Amino acid sequence: MGSRGPYTSSDRSDVGERVVSLNRVAKVVKGGRKFSFSALIVVGDGNGRVGAGLGKAREVPEAIRKGVDVAKRNMITVPMVGTTIPHEVRFKWGAARILMKPAAPGTGVISGGAMRAVIELSGIKDILTKSLGTNNPINTVRATMAALQTLRTAQEVADLRGKTVEEIVGRRLSQVYRNAAAEGKIETPDDAAPEPEAAGEPAPGAAT
Repeated sequence: MGSRGPYTSSDRSDVGERVVSLNRVAKVVKGGRKFSFSALIVVGDGNGRVGAGLGKAREVPEAIRKGVDVAKRNMITVPMVGTTIPHEVRFKWGAARILMKPAAPGTGVISGGAMRAVIELSGIKDILTKSLGTNNPINTVRATMAALQTLRTAQEVADLRGKTVEEIVGRRLSQVYRNAAAEGKIETPDDAAPEPEAAGEPAPGAAT
């Protein structure tokens, strides 16, 4: 499963950032309205590590900064075989349902919206995806991150079941996995990371 990668100040220059959504919310009080902002941020190093975070503040730059900090603290490592994912995965988060499938080299990232931001920043180059249900970017990002954490390589599954890779995927595919491992193209994380959290001042009356 995906694991939280260590994050230090030296990582800042290697991590790309993307604002997936920016919402303004208002609370009606006796003296009028109080506005605040929430920013959904995705960060990644393009080499198998990606994170997401939600920042809230009364000013846009501060909301984005908080979102970036949260995302960097919650980066996970995505298991990859070459330039794609090890296997098909489906996941549901709230009203969001997503499907991700491995793709052959050269396919590219067939995805859109919030899911595409997570996939591109993670470093996955070839994948087929479909977003079902709601288009709410927060739920879609959370579903995508959680789905990536459930990915396991053939070797991990074989170890858990006490079998060989050949027994899990067959002789032909097992050779592909061995070749990818020999070339250093298989990344296998150790343990799971918690889901992205929100940071900053709560936005009263905020709606997702």
